[in-house]
Amino acid sequence: MFDSVLIANRGEIACRVIATARAMGMRSVAVHSDADAGARHVAMADRAVRIGPPPPAESYLRGDAIIEAALATGCGAIHPGYGFLSENPDFVEAVEAAGLTFVGPSAEAIRAMGLKDAAKAAMEAAGVPVVPGYHGESQDDAHLSGAAEAIGYPVLIKAVAGGGGKGMRRVDRPEDFAGALASARAEAQGAFANPAVLIEKFVAKPRHIEVQVFGDGARAVHLFERDCSLQRRHQKVIEEAPAPGMTEEMRHAMGEAAVRAAEAIGYRGAGTVEFIVDASEGLRPNRFYFMEMNTRLQVEHPVTEAVTGVDLVEWQFRVAAGEALPARQEDLSLSGHAFEARLYAEDVGKGFLPATGRLSHLAFPAAARADTGVRAGDAITPHYDPMIAKLIVHGPTRDVALGKLRRALDETQVAGTVTNLAFLGALARHAGFAAGDVDTGLIDRDRAALVAAPEPAPETVAEAALAAAGLLEARAPETGFTLWAPLRRRVALGRGEAEIGVQIRAEGPDAHVVELDGREVRAARRDGRWRLDGRPAVGAHMGDGVVTVFADHGQSFAIVDPLERGAAAHGADVIEAPMPGLLREVLVAPGDRVAEGQRLAVLEAMKMEHALTAWRDGVVAEVLAAPGGQVEAGAALIRLEEAGDG
Repeated sequence: MFDSVLIANRGEIACRVIATARAMGMRSVAVHSDADAGARHVAMADRAVRIGPPPPAESYLRGDAIIEAALATGCGAIHPGYGFLSENPDFVEAVEAAGLTFVGPSAEAIRAMGLKDAAKAAMEAAGVPVVPGYHGESQDDAHLSGAAEAIGYPVLIKAVAGGGGKGMRRVDRPEDFAGALASARAEAQGAFANPAVLIEKFVAKPRHIEVQVFGDGARAVHLFERDCSLQRRHQKVIEEAPAPGMTEEMRHAMGEAAVRAAEAIGYRGAGTVEFIVDASEGLRPNRFYFMEMNTRLQVEHPVTEAVTGVDLVEWQFRVAAGEALPARQEDLSLSGHAFEARLYAEDVGKGFLPATGRLSHLAFPAAARADTGVRAGDAITPHYDPMIAKLIVHGPTRDVALGKLRRALDETQVAGTVTNLAFLGALARHAGFAAGDVDTGLIDRDRAALVAAPEPAPETVAEAALAAAGLLEARAPETGFTLWAPLRRRVALGRGEAEIGVQIRAEGPDAHVVELDGREVRAARRDGRWRLDGRPAVGAHMGDGVVTVFADHGQSFAIVDPLERGAAAHGADVIEAPMPGLLREVLVAPGDRVAEGQRLAVLEAMKMEHALTAWRDGVVAEVLAAPGGQVEAGAALIRLEEAGDG
């Protein structure tokens, strides 16, 4: 066994591999771009090496720099994780030519599965069922159209290279074929520099079920199946193991087919054989078809680990070091049920567009496994995949595991960027998903309901207002009230284009009444914890002018600065203090010419400093209050000359 390994990746998978390497007593070396210099995987590793600027092509895809880093740090092996160079056969050959061990399959095995048409032909020869279709070499339009007619509509046009749904088009009628073909070719050319396509029969109620395989180059075993049918745009969202509704007969047939696929190419290491299943009449052993083989560790491998008790990364290291398979097929068994949900920084309301931002707060429940590559304070940048974490739960039954998933999602706390957390929560509560009636079209069919943003409850708004006013902070019992603290204050919260006006009435250091929309919410602190109308406060975080209440998977409100709003909207020539506070600074003097938006003074109120700005261009006529003193709400602070003067 080698004693040092370089992880040629970043984020959560790099952290995952480092954890197992450490548990096995190995030294780990991380690589990083400039954007990742302070990343979690860098902090976890025993040593880290810079390999370039942020763009992947100049860092994580630089095989030469990665191999040089491995040699310079005395590593005996390179683990590729997934993505980046993990399925690049040229990189594998370069690693081995440098005298290092590649923790993964051979270059030949990767090439054998690299193109969908060649892989399907190889699988047919190995006796693995494939979707009825045309996988031949001819790319003539008429020939492909004739193949589609022979297969029978609807059909799928698919790029032979790549994945992720690029270069894929469904065609329901012969008259639509030519346009769909041209579109698929253009997309495939742009994404993979290869316009070649294949034609497949479209499966009516498709389920995406994959089988985890593991080989040592001579023989292989399977570690049962995962259901990855919950997808949007061909990207997986929630995965589970085992597949709901799976029979022992079908599990055996799929497992045997996957093992034949792996052994046919002399596979070494962890891999996944992906099948499309026609579930229109339930799961039947003659209704599954080979789609492709992923010659690497999968993102969703933790659910297999949860139900088998196997550390797949440990197996990868052991087999790469020359050991035989650690277990026989008869040694492997399933235990319970597991789910994995992928938490992303993305704007669900805008079509799941990737989002950026700094994670001002991040916390996961102790009862769930959270595989993550970020911490509170880290930034989600535009350079890489915006995954924040994978949440994995395990239970003795599917129902118990699903209940744990729902609770884990409810208790996950994120602030600083928009996420898909509420979407995941809605999906985990979807009636069809709960019943195990899943297919790859479920999300698209019920998208409107799944992405609908819940309206915040009055208690949630009240907690946000109290947090914005600084009234939820812990104080010693003897602190009491200062004489100038207002007994009633107004807090303005922004939600989208709307503004929510809230009045807070103090009834003591441990009691407040929050008035909103004609309703009162009573807040009381008992035994050190706040309750709103008797319900425990869920917790809130403030940062960058936003308060996030951890209810409904996170409800965020902008803290509207009443001073800036008041100044901007002021129609007269006198700027007044809209609330009591300390006039910290006056930044202008009589006779100064000021521009619209210019800072005129700074007022300290509600434990925050606020800039008072000019609402128009003009000249300062008078400064009516001195800095350093307390001012009342409505006090005149600065007067501008009338707009027509001078």
